[in-house]
Amino acid sequence: MASPVPSVSELVQEARRTYEQVFGGEAPEVAVCAPGRVNLIGEHTDYNQGFVLPMALPMVTVVVGTRTSGQSVSIVTVTKDVEEPNRVDFNLPSDGSPLSPGHPKWANYVKGVVQHYRAQPVPGFRAVIASSVPLGGGLSSSASLEVAVYTFLQQLNPDDGDKVAKAVACQQAEHTHAGVPCGIMDQFVSVLGREAHALLIDCRSLEATLVPLSDPSLVILITNSNVKHSLTGSEYPTRRRQCEEAASILGKASLREATMKDLEDSRDRLDNVTYRRARHVIEEIERTSQAAEALKRSSYKIFGKLMVESHNSLRDLYEVSCRELDELVAAAMEVDGVYGSRMTGGGFGGCTVTLLQAHVIDRTILHIQERYSGSPTFYVTTPSVGAQVLRLS
Repeated sequence: MASPVPSVSELVQEARRTYEQVFGGEAPEVAVCAPGRVNLIGEHTDYNQGFVLPMALPMVTVVVGTRTSGQSVSIVTVTKDVEEPNRVDFNLPSDGSPLSPGHPKWANYVKGVVQHYRAQPVPGFRAVIASSVPLGGGLSSSASLEVAVYTFLQQLNPDDGDKVAKAVACQQAEHTHAGVPCGIMDQFVSVLGREAHALLIDCRSLEATLVPLSDPSLVILITNSNVKHSLTGSEYPTRRRQCEEAASILGKASLREATMKDLEDSRDRLDNVTYRRARHVIEEIERTSQAAEALKRSSYKIFGKLMVESHNSLRDLYEVSCRELDELVAAAMEVDGVYGSRMTGGGFGGCTVTLLQAHVIDRTILHIQERYSGSPTFYVTTPSVGAQVLRLS
């Protein structure tokens, strides 16, 4: 029913085999991994300095490799569905000049992390990348790759070990080399995720609170619509500009500072679209705080209600949902024992996340398959650990 996810050890073995084939039988000396994430609630609030409530996933990106002498870098990816070619070679600039992004796009995430790594200079290296995080599914395959590469570089030339600064450096890599003005959430939880916990992240102070999520009667179901999205188009930067414009009109540093009263008092100075974008963000920040408290109290019905409100707001006010995501949420909510469901990630395709009672998981998957017009993929998941160094046996 649910799709199997390759284990970390299986990914390491695949990457290691490829490394030895490509690089003449030499074995890699370093192996690391970093997880993708699913956001339970708090969408498009991170770049507005609000709250988010993600958890790290058992789906990870693995990097194996070796430090080399000289300034050359060779990277191979065995991840499916990436833009060709699957191998990139480049030289590290000796004069400190920036690495230029280019093609293939997947390599830009690596180049960006090399550029922003906090213990320069980065030495030459050879590496192979393997990942179980679905590409374009809203589960943050990009942050998983960035944090895995950063963790790999830490083994070659250690930095000071500051985890928040590590997440910020990976965020900067996405801004400068992938062209996505993302918030801090994805990189933060990929670095700092904890087993059996969601993470309430304050994107203004960069402080995080662990929220227990280990009730055996609960299941978190991720449903991939298998509709691909790309956040590097105009929609994501446009939403961010609209939020910044609204904050400016309200006289606030960010929408985190604004209340619904502030918004209503200034409504005549906002066009309808900007008003709706700001309303989503202000209400979503409050919903996320309420949801974290509900989860701490095991008030799953309240949490589920907030999830549905979040989805409806993303659909109607922020306008980042799509027909397929709406279908998946509606189908899930028809099953008795489902607490809540919503789109997750940037939108325009990707995945939904559903909180439900464990004993109705099979019934829910069957019902969604019957009602959904596309071909969904299902993952039953639990909160997992953040980036880690692996042993090469």
